[in-house]
Amino acid sequence: MRDANVIIVGGGVMGCGIALRLRQAGARVTVLERSIPGAEASSAAGGILAPQMESEGPGPFLELCLRSRALYPEFAAELRALTGVNVDYLSSGLLHLAFDESSAQRLKATVDWQRALDLRAELLGPAEVRALEPQLSPEVVAAARFPDDHQVDNRLLTRALTMAAAKVGASFRTGYVRGVVEEHGRVVGVDLDGETLRADAVVIAAGSWSGLVQGVSVDPRVVRPARGQMVQLQTRLPLFSHVLFSDKGYVIPRADGRVIAGSTLEFAGFEKHVTAEGLHRILSLAMELCPALASAPVQETWAGLRPYTDDHLPILGAGPLPGLFLATGHFRNGILLAPITARLMAQAVLGETPSLDLTPFRFDRFPRR
Repeated sequence: MRDANVIIVGGGVMGCGIALRLRQAGARVTVLERSIPGAEASSAAGGILAPQMESEGPGPFLELCLRSRALYPEFAAELRALTGVNVDYLSSGLLHLAFDESSAQRLKATVDWQRALDLRAELLGPAEVRALEPQLSPEVVAAARFPDDHQVDNRLLTRALTMAAAKVGASFRTGYVRGVVEEHGRVVGVDLDGETLRADAVVIAAGSWSGLVQGVSVDPRVVRPARGQMVQLQTRLPLFSHVLFSDKGYVIPRADGRVIAGSTLEFAGFEKHVTAEGLHRILSLAMELCPALASAPVQETWAGLRPYTDDHLPILGAGPLPGLFLATGHFRNGILLAPITARLMAQAVLGETPSLDLTPFRFDRFPRR
């Protein structure tokens, strides 16, 4: 399979990352995108690399996320060597802030189980938080610090991955994929605007639109769009250095003084509107975390559609038909999981045994509707 002809549907960080790894292994790769590569969820994200903060407990998903985070320093260096683009990978660390005692107790429980797994985490009192980040709200009663949860500029990452895939020889075509083409119970290509493109394997990496590709046999309700609204503020100098989280949302400090604040979680179909309510919630959250942001100019607002699954796990690996593979449903962790998804999916497509068991992420784990 190393000289296989592979079609990838979707040109975001997943599709381009998989294309990069497949081309490096010798496969012939065509990436199909209906508009501009990376223009959807990949560019709309915040770029937080936070398996520890996001984790709901030990298990296969935490292992997947930790492995991907560990790949990032080398991944960022590789992309810079290939393209000259610095993706601004920053080992900033993360603070999850609590504003009441019940939240503080939940943070303590999280820190305890993570330390039991030999992960770096610590619980800070209010004086320790203010010593670390003086500009934060005086109402903070505790914080969990995750020094190994980091960040990357996702828009630069998207650009670099697109360039890297093209530089190693992946082809890109623009058009609407009507569906996959099946012959004798096997997927043998796709229908692109009425033209049949044949391939040895087809990878669906179309984010929230993955279930809409005809013939994929994945219910569109299994992977559905979850709208997240975002705001970019600008400060003259950075007000804080850690990514800041609370139970309401987050703010991300960029090295150049930009602050990315988000995000909402809304099931509004494929509508990407920014709303007054969404902006109010995000700006209120940002000022609650760091009151000094009240005077920061608003530079940009946007919304993206994250591919949501009910169990918050991605769908990775072989699909329902031979020749069909799925890489979707990454929800809030698409940027984090880009390096490991690219590696695992390339291994699966090439007929190798993936370096991590993909059974927990199978497409058919959901009950039939």
